[in-house]
Amino acid sequence: MTFPDFIADFPSLDVPFPEDVVQTAVISSDAGLVAFFTFLKDFELPMHAHKAQWGTVIEGEVELTIGAETRIYRPGDSYYIPDGVEHGGKIKAGSRVIDVFEEPDRYPVKA
Repeated sequence: MTFPDFIADFPSLDVPFPEDVVQTAVISSDAGLVAFFTFLKDFELPMHAHKAQWGTVIEGEVELTIGAETRIYRPGDSYYIPDGVEHGGKIKAGSRVIDVFEEPDRYPVKA
């Protein structure tokens, strides 16, 4: 399932990942950031930490390590990463994820 055209038309994020690997669309407010991610190739997300994050897998498979626990998430599964908890993972090509970040400026929005 692809995201609907109106979501694809949202602004994109300035993420530190190549556009041929990850496509983004975003809704932002002063309270947080809602990001729609499409992974075109297998992707390894290095361990890192920031403010709280909640996400759900729409399509594909995401293996996340959150703190000391590693788990595989599939369509319909959601995850919560508390503020300051280190996390990273492996995301399979074709995966689509919606992530909500507590930080409104987690990633800059492209103009």
